[in-house]
Order: sequence, then structure tokens, then C-alpha cells
Amino acid sequence: MLHYLSKLTTLVWQPLTWVAALLAIGVVFLFVRSPKLRLWGRTLCASAAALLLLLGWQPLPESLVEILEDRYTAPSGDLSGFTGMVVLGGVFRGNDGRDRGQPALGCAGERVVLPVPIMNKYPHMRLLFTGGNASLFSKADAEATAAKSYFERMGTDMSRVLLESRSRNTYENAAFGLAVPGVDKTQPWLLVTSAWHMPRALATFKKAGWNVTPFPVDYYTKHETQWLQYSLFGGIDAWQLALREYLGWVVYRVAGRL
Repeated sequence: MLHYLSKLTTLVWQPLTWVAALLAIGVVFLFVRSPKLRLWGRTLCASAAALLLLLGWQPLPESLVEILEDRYTAPSGDLSGFTGMVVLGGVFRGNDGRDRGQPALGCAGERVVLPVPIMNKYPHMRLLFTGGNASLFSKADAEATAAKSYFERMGTDMSRVLLESRSRNTYENAAFGLAVPGVDKTQPWLLVTSAWHMPRALATFKKAGWNVTPFPVDYYTKHETQWLQYSLFGGIDAWQLALREYLGWVVYRVAGRL
């Protein structure tokens, strides 16, 4: 149920939706007879413009993302004590390239790029990729199908790769991953996902009983804050990322998933 709710309410937490709503209401009020409402209309239109300008100031949303990313660091040194890696989906860009035989990596591609050399270095390790089709309307193949093609192209020993293709979100990654033959949640696993997503993912997996150690990848922010950095595209993108994760944490907490 929460999966459908999250998809249907996506527009609510997108900052441009707020700008559009303020602007639309303001424009409507500008054409009414009431002087008071027309004043409100001008105020709302000005507020929409001010909000749009504010959204482009990147340091504010990026500082929120950085808080998430700095929570955990990947273990360094010898990793031979780990059974394997659990790699979360959200890696491949829909169907782009798949029908041409070339799985296209998205902005979170490091989730599958960095595990490859680790698998090569530690031949006892296994890799569990968990990811299905999270779309409400598309009947595209599960993301695990693209992952299988990708790892085959990378020359990975597929006898060590486990695939879970039903999950649509982080909670289901943790729950459905347990049902994959050969998976023992009590063994030590590395949990591989984007650094900004790691706090929620780690808490969710631990709640499900997994023995996991965080291995964050795909960092979004820099250590040095660029206080004068401004970009409407970059700022809005950072705001959407921050809002999604913080709201996701709240929803998961209320639902008892972490």
C-alpha cells in the first residue's frame, strides 16, 4: 500500500509543484473583482518567484544531503570476513538501451560498478542484487534482469551472483532478499547503496534481521561547501533528493519499517 501511495504523491514533495501551485492560485486571484483577493494574487505570484529563486541556491539542500552521506563510511582494508554484498536497485535507467542489448547505468551506477573489483579480489564472496520494477504503469522487465546482463558483460562469475526481481522499494529489498535461495541473513554482508540512501536502508535491513555493514557509494555532495553556488537545475535536484529521503525516513518510522 505504501508503495502505491509514495508513487501517487510524488508530485506533492517536488519543489516545482509548490511554485506552480502558488503561481496558479495567484494568477486566478488576479482576475477576480475583489481588491483584497487581487492583492493576495500579487503576493502569491511574488512568493512563487521568490521561492523559485531560492530553490536555485544549492548549499542549503546539499547540506541536508551531506548530513545523510556523512553518517557512515565504507570499511577499508581486508574484506575477507564478509560473506558477500547486497546491492540495492535504482541503478539502471528504465528501458534505455536494454532493447539494444546495452543496459544503461543511471546516476547511481556506482552501486554496481564498485562491487565488481571486490568480487574479483575475493572469490568466496557472493553478490545479491535486489531490484524489480517499481513503476505503477510500465510492464518493463525487472531491474534484476538488466543487472544480470551487466554482470555477465563485466565477466563476473554468475554462479556467485544472486538475483531478486520482485522488490519495488527499500523495505521489499530487505524482505524479499531473505527469500532468495542461498541467502543467510545471519552471515556478515556488505550493504551497498548510495551514501544519501544508506541511513534509511541500513535501518530497514537491520530491522528485518540482516547482519549488514554499510558500504556507501555514489556520493552526491562534496566536503567543501560552495556557498555561492547557484543553479536552478542543481538546486531543485538536490531539494528533491533531500525531501525524498527525509520524508521517506519519517514514513518508514511511522510504518514501523525501521
